[in-house]
Amino acid sequence: MNNRVNHADHADHADQYILTPFFLDRYDPALLELARDDWIVNSPDLHGTDEMSRTLCVHRPLAERVAEAAAAGRRPVSVAGDCCATIPVMAGLQRAGIHPVFLWLDAHGDFNTWETTPSGFLGGMPLAMMVGLGEQTMIENVGMDPIPDGDVVMSDGRDLDPGERDLVETSRLRHFPDVLELLRCDLSGRPVYIHFDTDLLDPSEAPAMGYPAPGGPPSTDLERVFRHLAEHCEIAALSISTWRSNMDEDGRSKSVCMGLFDILTG
Repeated sequence: MNNRVNHADHADHADQYILTPFFLDRYDPALLELARDDWIVNSPDLHGTDEMSRTLCVHRPLAERVAEAAAAGRRPVSVAGDCCATIPVMAGLQRAGIHPVFLWLDAHGDFNTWETTPSGFLGGMPLAMMVGLGEQTMIENVGMDPIPDGDVVMSDGRDLDPGERDLVETSRLRHFPDVLELLRCDLSGRPVYIHFDTDLLDPSEAPAMGYPAPGGPPSTDLERVFRHLAEHCEIAALSISTWRSNMDEDGRSKSVCMGLFDILTG
């Protein structure tokens, strides 16, 4: 696979979409159906035999594309299959001189380290990595500076492993279990990077998820929150971790998730 770029320079459109059709190092060609003519497609050649090495190959060009877009005055909008892709997005923002508050919208905390993880799953660690905890290979790979945990806002984070929960509770990040609490959370005064993992939604509305967590907010609540964020925050970047396309036979998960994401992108 070569790193293909589909990009039309529309001066009247501030958003630069960057599609990374991977779940960590696993290629998902079905995600290419989302791409439009002015989207960048990040699909690099992968090297190495292990998951970490191959995922690092995915991240490096993504960080470059985000930095280029932000430096040109465009807002990076990353669409990828997993939450580790937030690391190169943050790295790219930092390269462009942007140091945002990080709003993490996810059913999971992804705040595990090697000491707390029951599964060893890298996709359950990126937020911890980003604040300087645990595994740092992905951070170093893209030259990202760890962010202060006090610059992180998490919601709803309803599915936390026991050791992970301890880390969350002893950190300085703000955790709002009810997403509607974000309507009263003041995020003004600084740019905000918003990450939306689609498994945040109640699985009854968006069932095509690899790691579904019971409960979760309905789409009507997220519509309220997303409209509020779009109207009241200086959104420097956006990212979405997608549903599992091979499980979405009727397209219902794609429809509700992209409909919500479109509210944020405005």
